[in-house]
Amino acid sequence: MGDRTDGDMGVDSVHADRGFMTDYLRQSAEAMAAFAHHEESQQVMLAMAAHIVTSLENGGRLLVAGNGGSAADAQHIAGEFTARLMYDRRPLSAVALTTDTSAITAIGNDYSFADIFSRQVMALGRPGDVFLGITTSGRSPNILRAFEAAREAGLVTAAFTGHAGVQGAHCNVTLAVPANWTPVIQQLHITAAHIVCGLVERALCPRPVGV
Repeated sequence: MGDRTDGDMGVDSVHADRGFMTDYLRQSAEAMAAFAHHEESQQVMLAMAAHIVTSLENGGRLLVAGNGGSAADAQHIAGEFTARLMYDRRPLSAVALTTDTSAITAIGNDYSFADIFSRQVMALGRPGDVFLGITTSGRSPNILRAFEAAREAGLVTAAFTGHAGVQGAHCNVTLAVPANWTPVIQQLHITAAHIVCGLVERALCPRPVGV
């Protein structure tokens, strides 16, 4: 036993912690099952897809933003639109506001971190565009401020958040997924994003018969 290293004990700790793993998987499965039967969420996803379809049909685009893991989700979502999701089709206009490090750091430095998305919305958004803000807590100041800027600029506002909803902001459509734990909320968000993107893709770029 005297030859055991701290690394060995760390590995043993990982293998012994099956309770965490099974609990996480249980919570994930329960949340996904609840989501699958949550009629309100399904209606919201249909409404979001309809807003995006209307915008894209009229020359608009989708703007997406979030913090941390949700920033990565914003980029993931925009990528599904501009590349492809289920099958080959024309690119659909979507921009993640989390990728321009020069804009983010300049705005954060010259104004505040709370303004990093709102000023991009003001610069890039046009009436009829859709702004999707992702906030698992429902309280992210920079997302709430971006909703405000988007409404003032005539954009449709959409939110992905957790069970508590968005605090202190009005959005045209809000998907408050049936979960309270951030990792699980984020799992449901990316599932919802795939569904919304898939609905838009099928509406605007129907798959040819036999392909």
